[in-house]
Amino acid sequence: MDRVRDVRSLPKAHLHLHFTGSMRPGTLLELADKYGVSLPDALSGDRPPRLRATDERGWFRFQRLYDAARACLRAPEDIQRLVREAAEEDLADGSRWLEIQVDPTSYAPRLGGLIPALEIILDAVETTARETGLGMRVLVAASRIRHPLDARTLARLAVRYRDRGVVGFGLSNDERRGMARDFDRAFAIARDGGLLAAPHGGELSGPASVRDCLDDLRAARIGHGVRAAEDPYLLERLAAARVTCEVCPASNVALGVYETLADVPLRTLWGAGVPMALGADDPLLFGSRLAAQYEIAREHHGFTDVELAELARQSVRASAAPEDVREKILVEIDEWLAV
Repeated sequence: MDRVRDVRSLPKAHLHLHFTGSMRPGTLLELADKYGVSLPDALSGDRPPRLRATDERGWFRFQRLYDAARACLRAPEDIQRLVREAAEEDLADGSRWLEIQVDPTSYAPRLGGLIPALEIILDAVETTARETGLGMRVLVAASRIRHPLDARTLARLAVRYRDRGVVGFGLSNDERRGMARDFDRAFAIARDGGLLAAPHGGELSGPASVRDCLDDLRAARIGHGVRAAEDPYLLERLAAARVTCEVCPASNVALGVYETLADVPLRTLWGAGVPMALGADDPLLFGSRLAAQYEIAREHHGFTDVELAELARQSVRASAAPEDVREKILVEIDEWLAV
């Protein structure tokens, strides 16, 4: 029988983690108490909230919980704490490189404006990376539910701060609202400015959502992308173009995209040769972090340690880490297998 190694010690990159959603539940409770914020019952218990976002009402509830948590981040020291704790959690799960995704528009009203908000976030990331040793960078994400002109503003801002730690540009929120092509100019600005294009697609909407991200936004990575499994031709296209899907199994089930962890099409993507980078998405709301996603691949999909190591390699190759950092992590993955 093959040896079963600890996935928490497997070196890996984490490419799909949202800013507020990375918060520790205990930190949320402390900040809510600090600012006198009344949290919904679903956020004040000791278990993750029960969610299902396959209809408009379910998505609204999910968004309401996220907004309630975000309302507890009001000062630079709160931002610094969140980033530091996210890094600590990632390091404990074997992460060597973290790309955290944020829409600074959401924090601007409490942090002095759009530019100050992004600078506070980037300062926190820079300080945390230096002090913890975890490689950290930022993806600036626009929202599908805001006007495409807002996305262009964010894209220009992201490019402006490329030398301060911004490596990519994303598009989040409910993919059933806002066509990808409406945001094509924002993504052109980001790509022309040297940023990686990583929009969400193929989660709550089907394969067409993934195709739109490829055709209209020229995505290098797809946030989620799991619904591509429903279209064999699309799988071939993703594999041929080496477009990585940032797959988040626990959140797929929590939001009702799939009924069980065994239903998440990891094996279908793997068998088609589609690169994958497992991610935790929003641990605050879904209850599990990075290493748990690798455990899901092992326990529910039969991934061996050799295959898990290759998943980790795929996450590293798809990252925006400098080449020397990538090579170092890849060597560490080989060492994990050799022990």
